[in-house]
Amino acid sequence: MDTARGVACLLVAVICLSCAAAAAARSPAARLHRHLKRFNKPAVKSIESPDGDIIDCVHMSHQPAFDHPYLKNHTIQMRPNYHPEGLYDESKTNVASSSNAERPMVQLWHQNGRCPEGTVPIRRTKKDDLLRASSMRRYGRKRHTTANPMSVNPTMLNEGGHQHAIAYVQGDKYYGAKTTINVWEPKIEQPNEFSLSQLWILGGSFGEDLNSIEAGWQVSPDLYGDNNTRLFTYWTSDAYQATGCYNILCSGFVQINSEIAMGASIFPTSSYSGSQYDISILIWKDPKEGNWWMQFGKDYVLGYWPSFLFSYLADSASMIEWGGEVVNSQPDGVHTSTQMGSGHFPEEGFSKASYFKNILVVDSTNNLKAPKGLGTFTEQSNCYDVQNGNNGDWGTYFYYGGPGRSSNCQ
Repeated sequence: MDTARGVACLLVAVICLSCAAAAAARSPAARLHRHLKRFNKPAVKSIESPDGDIIDCVHMSHQPAFDHPYLKNHTIQMRPNYHPEGLYDESKTNVASSSNAERPMVQLWHQNGRCPEGTVPIRRTKKDDLLRASSMRRYGRKRHTTANPMSVNPTMLNEGGHQHAIAYVQGDKYYGAKTTINVWEPKIEQPNEFSLSQLWILGGSFGEDLNSIEAGWQVSPDLYGDNNTRLFTYWTSDAYQATGCYNILCSGFVQINSEIAMGASIFPTSSYSGSQYDISILIWKDPKEGNWWMQFGKDYVLGYWPSFLFSYLADSASMIEWGGEVVNSQPDGVHTSTQMGSGHFPEEGFSKASYFKNILVVDSTNNLKAPKGLGTFTEQSNCYDVQNGNNGDWGTYFYYGGPGRSSNCQ
């Protein structure tokens, strides 16, 4: 009898311990640890940036892209088969103005070191990054749709809280886009708001089947924990519902470059009536493999989005957009004062308003061409506006942005 009781007690103890272990595994702390382990891969070398970021140099084959089941046995394509024709034909492509030549852009972490060849630099995800997110599952994901300039319902101007000032082309098949984007550090009113300037490569409708590839710069306190201006990318194949993420916070984008870190701070940024800085971004579809490649500046081919990630973009894009976007959370029931671009309206011009210049598209023959029929769009021009033009130095360009809340923007 005593033996039976002893066995029963032992079984109860084992069950209790198992229950406790299971409960511990489900605890918020355990979930946090698992998420951090998923985001942060073993590093060959780690570099602390002056802004507090940690950049981990991760072996190329260990990057997050290879968490995707289709990529586990994928051979990394180390270079595109083709660059778009005409990429370096324009001698004035990188001239800011006759009096203010552009200065080279770097990322802040470069001040303290570089990653070795064969590795990719990944901004380390910290505990605080996850704790700021609305949920760990949604960390690194957007919650909105892209600006649809063809369908504006005045009663839905602030649906989802996103406002835009963009230029766009549609009505053809597009195989990429290029632009040079003026870089600023706009002020953000609320931590859950952001301000960005980017290009969009779009396919499908603006419903649940939207495909989008995006790249540019952004200030997002919620995502990064500060107000620094950062290089970013994004992709989705289902209108931001279940697929895609910022930078390389999920499987998808395959990075091949050891110099540039997605999500890292851009340095320096422009100042009002002072020095102006900009970045050039090219995204194009490799005609042979079908993958979408990204290049930063003249020297850095960063990597690619495999074509199988997409439905419509597996073939081509149907619309290209360039411009700014902010989140307007309407604090206290009034329009946000979060700035777009420089925080100044387009009519103020160079060194005061932010710009996109040398706007080009990649056509079906893999040639870079000036866009035909460029349109502009903004939901509330009294808050954020856009004005386009064309000249010999800048090609197709536009100024955009604004201060948000003002006497004319309530």
